[in-house]
Amino acid sequence: MKSIAALQAVVTAAPFDGEPSNAELDAIETEMPLILADVDLLDAQIMTIDRTPTELDQQRIRRAQRRMLAARRDLANRTAAVAAPGGAA
Repeated sequence: MKSIAALQAVVTAAPFDGEPSNAELDAIETEMPLILADVDLLDAQIMTIDRTPTELDQQRIRRAQRRMLAARRDLANRTAAVAAPGGAA
């Protein structure tokens, strides 16, 4: 029976130093508006977990949903523009 450590050494060719690479940091920075919008939506939803949402709560949730969808749309458009330089005709 082979040990897991022996198999792990084969899988990970480069040692892991615990820090994200520059590419990973760039990806996080690109997705940060969507991440923050998701957090805002979760905050709005969490506030109403143990009570009936008021009209103000419902407005807050709808507003957070719109921000999240807009951030998701912007991210999709940005990645599509990077993937297809020159744009569609």
